[in-house]
Amino acid sequence: MATFSRDNPMSDGVLRHLAQAAEHISGICFKTGPPRRIGVELEWTVHRSDAPAAYLRAAHLRTALGTHAPPALGNPHPGEPLPGGGAVTVEPGGQLEISSAPAGSLTELHASLSADHAHLSALLARSGLVLGDSGLDPYRSPRRMLHTPRYAAMQRSFDAAGRHGRTMMCSTAGLQVCLDAGTEQQLPRRWAALHEMGPPLLAAFATSGRHAGRDTGWASARMATWYGIDPRRTAPVRTPGDPAAGWAEYALAAPLLCVRRGDRAWDVPAEVTFADWIGGALGEPPRRDDLDYHLSTLFPPVRPRGYLEVRYLDAQPGTEWIAPVAVVAALLADDPTTDAARGVAAATAGQWLIAARAGLADPAIRRTATGLLDLACRNLDHTGLPPAVRDVVTDIVDRRLHRAGLRKDAHR
Repeated sequence: MATFSRDNPMSDGVLRHLAQAAEHISGICFKTGPPRRIGVELEWTVHRSDAPAAYLRAAHLRTALGTHAPPALGNPHPGEPLPGGGAVTVEPGGQLEISSAPAGSLTELHASLSADHAHLSALLARSGLVLGDSGLDPYRSPRRMLHTPRYAAMQRSFDAAGRHGRTMMCSTAGLQVCLDAGTEQQLPRRWAALHEMGPPLLAAFATSGRHAGRDTGWASARMATWYGIDPRRTAPVRTPGDPAAGWAEYALAAPLLCVRRGDRAWDVPAEVTFADWIGGALGEPPRRDDLDYHLSTLFPPVRPRGYLEVRYLDAQPGTEWIAPVAVVAALLADDPTTDAARGVAAATAGQWLIAARAGLADPAIRRTATGLLDLACRNLDHTGLPPAVRDVVTDIVDRRLHRAGLRKDAHR
């Protein structure tokens, strides 16, 4: 067993200085190397097929999932992976998520995740349940299904600041694309590109205009919920120089959402940051695993987790998840294409709020999105997808742009 010494000040896992924490964050959150792997997390709201506005019980969902049910639903055993290797997890409001295994190609990912999606849909159908097809529950107001110390503390913290946190926890469904960070030389380019492309891609694939039976007035009301939460936890990471240094600064300055305390309440005093904790605000200093846990409570639109996690896309209807995933993969398939994408995206970089509210109805966002989607479709062959799947992606993209054009014409 390792012992603490002055020569090895972190051998006991305790963080006594901000520099130790920053070094730990840099070491685990940005792992560099040639980009090869891709993964996806698909999330959905879940509804009764005969009464989509009815609330579900955890027991109903657990029965429907059978051996794939995660422990959070009361399964005494870890949930079995789906046939394609994906793991099923559940969010606080009962949203289901498939986290794919990392794949060596987009073709491999499409095959495995399609099999998992079909298997999950069939399981739910036998119990009279269906997966939602938008990024925000269009039928129900938020209600928490899972009652754990983490989620109880999160809800109390969020509720003190308004309604958006509870909506995010219990009503939203996103699509997350996970990509290798790239080599040390590629990392700044890929990190910047994913941020700059964010507003137009968010708008192009927005599906969350309705919530709890009403039109929200937003193209992506799911993203509106994130904007309503403390920006120190949800705003894009500012990295004018080194991405790792920028992320460490962001993480250490973010308020604690909760602190693990076994069966006791996990609440923490308002406004205490992780840096404050290191400075003695909570008495006993934090450990590295406390920092790891804190990082899991930060939700910027692009989050580093050893790989780069794109978090700004809404859930897509049915099997259409392949379109935004293929677009992101195509735009980052090689350095020249990524540079070209950044050139297109520069005109609307940082316009997250406009993109979420107006979507493709905003002329500037629409121009940028059209340019990016055209560039992606011209480079789909770089993803390795077979021609038939590339045609599906192109058709989905064309329909999105066509529908946006019709909506724009209708408002003239």
